[in-house]
Amino acid sequence: MSRFTTSPAGGAWTRVALLDADPELGEGMDEHRRGEARRAIVVRRFAPTVKAWNDDALDRLVGDGIGALLLEGVLARELALSDNVTTEIVGPGDLLVPSHVHDPGRLLRSAVRWTVIEPPTFALLSPAVAEALAAFPAVYMQLLGRVATRADRLSVAQAISQLNGVDRRILTLLWQLAERWGHVRADGVHVPLCLPHRLLAQLVGARRPTVSTAVTSLIREGAVRRMEDGGWLLVGEPVGLPTGEASRVIRMRHRRFPVAAHVR
Repeated sequence: MSRFTTSPAGGAWTRVALLDADPELGEGMDEHRRGEARRAIVVRRFAPTVKAWNDDALDRLVGDGIGALLLEGVLARELALSDNVTTEIVGPGDLLVPSHVHDPGRLLRSAVRWTVIEPPTFALLSPAVAEALAAFPAVYMQLLGRVATRADRLSVAQAISQLNGVDRRILTLLWQLAERWGHVRADGVHVPLCLPHRLLAQLVGARRPTVSTAVTSLIREGAVRRMEDGGWLLVGEPVGLPTGEASRVIRMRHRRFPVAAHVR
């Protein structure tokens, strides 16, 4: 795993008001309160210049703080477990925290690498920032909402990886990415993310050659098109609504696991 050892040490540091860097964190606050939060919550903004780093490096960067809030850019979080690698795509608004993969209390060992897809900029939420946030629970609630949203995306990604057919997985994944990065055009939905087949394979739980074959099939069928910028054009209607078979299976599970009478 030597390729997982790059450090994000190099880069430019500046100081900025958190609500200037991420204005949506101030939603729900009146103008006066928002002004107070803007003056009180100041973060270090960091733009790394390297293309990849491991989770130990992120741990050193975050220290005892809350985490690193991604302000700009797109990253792939690649987790290596045994002989397999899975990937999560993160973007602006996501709060990144170290996995503490070397914690002696963990029985299952893994390694994490962060790979740049589009150049990132972070706001580091240090212990001092955490103390300032304590006076503004509305901002804290926004951050918690971001964490919950990311967890929901991960559950959807897990479901995608279990769909039958790699072509279905890839098409469904692209529609999921379109929710966040897609732009509606007259001829479809443009997803301007340049994802190599290696990352696509890790995202959908398949092998790279199988993914290449599935992408070729989807293009031939007209479901997607590859754009000159390396992104994707999705044609037709979004996919993923539960089928009648899924509803039948869910009802069976409900019958199989009835709620006990003593449970309140």
